[in-house]
Amino acid sequence: MITKSEQAKLRSRLFRHLDGLVTAPTAYELHKNGVWDHMVKQDYCSLNNLSTDFKANEGYLNVALRILCSQGWCTQEVDNRNDTIYFSVTQKGLYAKEYALLYKEAVELLRLSAKYHPRKFEKTPFKKLQQLFSHFQSEFNTVPSKDPEEEVVRQQILAHIEGIILGPTIVHLGMSGMFHKYFMETRFSPDEFHEDPESFIGLLDIFVHFDWFIKKGKTYQFTEKGLFYAKRASAYGVTVSYLPTLRNLDKLIFGNPLLLRNQGKEANEVHVDRAMNVWGSGGAHAAYFKVVDNIIVDIFNQPIDQQPKGILDMGCGNGAFLEHLFNVIEKRTLRGEFLEEYPLVLVGVDYNETALKITRANLVKADIWAKVIWGDIGRPHDLAETLKEAYNVNLGELLNVRTFLDHNRVWKPPIDPHPNRFGESTGAFAFKGSRINNNLVEDSLKEHFENWFPYVKKFGLLVIELHTLSPDLAAQNLGRTPATAYDATHGYSDQYIVEIPVFMKVLKEAGLQPVQKYSKIFPDSELATVTVNLVRA
Repeated sequence: MITKSEQAKLRSRLFRHLDGLVTAPTAYELHKNGVWDHMVKQDYCSLNNLSTDFKANEGYLNVALRILCSQGWCTQEVDNRNDTIYFSVTQKGLYAKEYALLYKEAVELLRLSAKYHPRKFEKTPFKKLQQLFSHFQSEFNTVPSKDPEEEVVRQQILAHIEGIILGPTIVHLGMSGMFHKYFMETRFSPDEFHEDPESFIGLLDIFVHFDWFIKKGKTYQFTEKGLFYAKRASAYGVTVSYLPTLRNLDKLIFGNPLLLRNQGKEANEVHVDRAMNVWGSGGAHAAYFKVVDNIIVDIFNQPIDQQPKGILDMGCGNGAFLEHLFNVIEKRTLRGEFLEEYPLVLVGVDYNETALKITRANLVKADIWAKVIWGDIGRPHDLAETLKEAYNVNLGELLNVRTFLDHNRVWKPPIDPHPNRFGESTGAFAFKGSRINNNLVEDSLKEHFENWFPYVKKFGLLVIELHTLSPDLAAQNLGRTPATAYDATHGYSDQYIVEIPVFMKVLKEAGLQPVQKYSKIFPDSELATVTVNLVRA
């Protein structure tokens, strides 16, 4: 049995793996293109000058440099009043620059794997993985630096590379169900589970090195540590799903920022593996579903004539949240006793066609009747018209819910920006490579919620949202927060996560007030990156 203290250490390693998946390609590109060397020589650099000097796309360069700050290698000074951002390299950053070439082989593996099937283990990328692992072992076993701070940085970088070795593999095994097959066997032989036993043995031997499996003869068995990580495979899913973006940072930062842009709602996404993202989101977000149960029970235990007619889940993903809410209402509320007389209107909405297909399939499998339609969170008026015309459903008569979505709306410049707003966010925000002023991000978020106000003023908006942390706070708590990975995947893909105080301030400016007894933050500390709120007019 793994103790709570041991679990905390393993979870810390997981967070460092996530850091590595985004930091390795970021740091390597900044090093390769000379930005890091230039910053060391200049000591104190403005983002504007760096963008000009290196012909970089300022928005994505800002994201990249903020990632280094979150790892403790740079410091960031944001002045939203004068719209200036400055960076300087720390002592740890000087050490990290000297070790940055260690990332080269890991980044090459990420790029090579793009040429092969995203759901299969093939020989060529596996050989590259073995080569990286071999070099990783050699570096890990070298004599530690005499400088303790330098050795801390070297171990930090090795943990990042470990994340690239393990992260994508964990996700593939988790999505394919192979981890679950192993759970059913006390001991197993690789040829029982894989069509290429030779390569698979090599992969399992890598896991043996990390103490995930015990090998006896030609058979393998999970360790407690291995089970811990296997059961948390989905925690890697969202970050790994953005590898298509992370493989192309050289072009996004220093070349064509539109390389991975979509061409309309019917086009296949190329910046993210959406099926993997939905899978990872469903697993990672399950912990928050329980938190909303009490809110749902209270709402649907009111007199029937005071209840919403149903629920609309904007950004339904894989349908898991909608299914969960239906089950809570059916089994634990007054409304659940009268579903024949007062049917529950369920609507799943998503911008992505892949997500809609997954939602439909999952809800049909669960025998839950729901309308599943395309919609844009940034256009609630259009959604309201569609629901009324196609289904005679009033959007304002539903309880609107959403999980981790408001930050993922398509950027719209504010129509009426406040002339005296001086934002409080330290975030790095971009749209198609261009940097977005942090004050405008707050104004845009305010107008976004004002657009939703008419449709949530009666029954409220139940929202689970993701947030950023200041890079200083993230750097002081490495291994205790996944904030660096969140900032990278969302920053490079034009999403807008703001700090919790900023989010709550903007909600109130839009006329929406959280019901305090339902407000929760996760974790319950200064490192909180997730909030749950029921907000009303």
